[in-house]
Amino acid sequence: MSETPKDLNSLNRAAELLHHRGQGLSKGDPIALPITTSSMFHLPGDPTGTPGYGRVDNPTWEALEDALAILEDAPCVALPSGMAAISAALFATLGTGKRLLVPSDGYYVTRVMSSEFLAAFGVEVTERSTAQFAEGGFQDFDVVFIESPSNPGLDLCDLRAISAEVRAAGGISIVDNTTLTPFGQRPLDLGADVVVASDTKAPGGHSDLLMGHVATRNPEILARIKNWRKMSGAIPSPHAAWALYRGLETLELRFTRMCDTADMIAPVLAAHPAVQSTRFPGLPTDPAHNLSATQMARFGFLIGIDLGSEERAERFINQSRYLRPATSFGGVHSSAERRSRWGDDVPAGYVRLSVGCEPPEALLQDLSDSLDLLDP
Repeated sequence: MSETPKDLNSLNRAAELLHHRGQGLSKGDPIALPITTSSMFHLPGDPTGTPGYGRVDNPTWEALEDALAILEDAPCVALPSGMAAISAALFATLGTGKRLLVPSDGYYVTRVMSSEFLAAFGVEVTERSTAQFAEGGFQDFDVVFIESPSNPGLDLCDLRAISAEVRAAGGISIVDNTTLTPFGQRPLDLGADVVVASDTKAPGGHSDLLMGHVATRNPEILARIKNWRKMSGAIPSPHAAWALYRGLETLELRFTRMCDTADMIAPVLAAHPAVQSTRFPGLPTDPAHNLSATQMARFGFLIGIDLGSEERAERFINQSRYLRPATSFGGVHSSAERRSRWGDDVPAGYVRLSVGCEPPEALLQDLSDSLDLLDP
């Protein structure tokens, strides 16, 4: 996509992230972020304003949250996984008698947690598909949880319009931005109240950590989420926080490579006779293309292809040299999985492909070779 002022702002955020900590260093301080693992701190006298206990304070978390805040342009709270971030946002904004709307085709764990746990505490849970999410309006919903693009189907909904309608109805909008990161989409700038994300994916980038975060410009919600983390004990490990901080330093580079490669290979996959259908917002033929061009800075690195059957899908994945058959996504290694095996409402032959950082030509050749081995 052509460079715009918004793209320049993203590049400036990437540069600021790399040098933000360095601006405050003293002579002899390490440039690399240290890992602080202490559960106790030296605490004589009045403890106010001083780190006191490892469940509440940690310098490595704080440095990570500063870095995340640069990317989100909003205060952030680090959590030990993406689901911990989602849980914190929902438990901080809901209670008995409240109404919650969630996507029926979004990440299935969000639905399970809502229906099995939040509902047990007296929260009324309603589901709608992403493509029809705005149908029926948002009156009387206290919290509206949005996922766009949806995972794994890659449907979209209008974040700006929905966030405005939710706010006008007196509700709170929460957007899961895991699939795109702040470099691909900025829900807070589009009017959302809260953003949650699994930093296990592209922000960490190396498939070696579990982390998540919540971002919000609402001080009351921010305070509730911080208190939830402190009281629930849902805290990240210092080592994971350090590893994510290091991953963030190369996120802009990796995300650009992954999206550029996805832009290149998606049309080739869509045109291959072994592929029955393709979902990728960057394709002009995709039903979400027009909307994606208005609210996304990049089309992302996830591609959905339907190969017609479970057997063909598994064969495509397993005979591809440069695809790792694994769940999750966003790593430097391209990966793929047949999502119906987890119960997602997608065809049996639907494969969610996560494009990694391999040389684009090598990856495209490998995927094409694997498709060529399937019967048309």
